[in-house]
Amino acid sequence: MSLYILAVTIITVAIVISVLKILFADRDTQEKSKPRYHYTRKQFFLTRPEHECYDMLVAAVGETYYVFAQVHLSAILDNKVKGQSWRAAFAHINGKSVDFLLCDKAYISPKLAIELDDRTHERPDRKERDREVERILGNADIPLLRLKNTEALNAAELAQQIADAVS
Repeated sequence: MSLYILAVTIITVAIVISVLKILFADRDTQEKSKPRYHYTRKQFFLTRPEHECYDMLVAAVGETYYVFAQVHLSAILDNKVKGQSWRAAFAHINGKSVDFLLCDKAYISPKLAIELDDRTHERPDRKERDREVERILGNADIPLLRLKNTEALNAAELAQQIADAVS
């Protein structure tokens, strides 16, 4: 009987070792087959017009609001709404962003999204995207202020536009 138990134990250990070798070999193969992407740091986070707008926003409302740049909608919107597929809802907003987001300083709660419109916003596909972002933000009660890249605003005018949009 003990010879039988020894034989079963040896066979079981051999099977376990074989399975583990296969699993680890597959993982090593998968790791090696994954593409290794390379990246370089961008010289500038914002374009020149976006940087100028950012500076103007900080001058206009920096005492009242935090100004965040290049904010993805998924960072400010909850896609897990009852009655809808949260995965599909996330996929719909994933990759969409606004140029700037103003948040109150007490709770860092989103108060106003800002888009700086340049010539690319005149393209039909971009107009469609802009309308959808406006709809999404409107449904979420986040006002959207559109600024023309060509507008020459001063801090006081911009602060007034923001006050009007937030109220």
